[in-house]
Amino acid sequence: MTTVFVLADTHNKLPQNVVDLARDADEIWHLGDVCAESILDELRAIGPRITVVRGNCDSNYEWPLVVDLLRGGLKFRLQHIPPEQPPEDVDVLLHGHTHVPRNERRGSVLFLNPGCVTRPNRGSPASVAWLEIADRKTDWKLVRLR
Repeated sequence: MTTVFVLADTHNKLPQNVVDLARDADEIWHLGDVCAESILDELRAIGPRITVVRGNCDSNYEWPLVVDLLRGGLKFRLQHIPPEQPPEDVDVLLHGHTHVPRNERRGSVLFLNPGCVTRPNRGSPASVAWLEIADRKTDWKLVRLR
């Protein structure tokens, strides 16, 4: 089993409770709008492998807009802004941008959004998520930060 700590939309701020939560992760996936690259340094110091995609507020053009990963027999796509239509070639699409958590199946694709660390939207709490992956199955757990 792989345990992934998923966060998005940190917008220059990484509260200590987020760093503490991430310590048990096998991997960390940041879904964009990091803004301050020092946030990635703080996450790297925890130890697990970090995968990041570029958000619309990020200025590091070396970060990819889309990352495809294979884990536990499933194909995951990480991107900041969600597509209007489900992609045909992935099982799970993880995104940020809306600042609202999401766990929704559209066609054969599961759309997941951990919400926003710093500026949640539409009454949502500040949040991150845990994604457990094993044997072509996922378990998604949203974690409220306040």
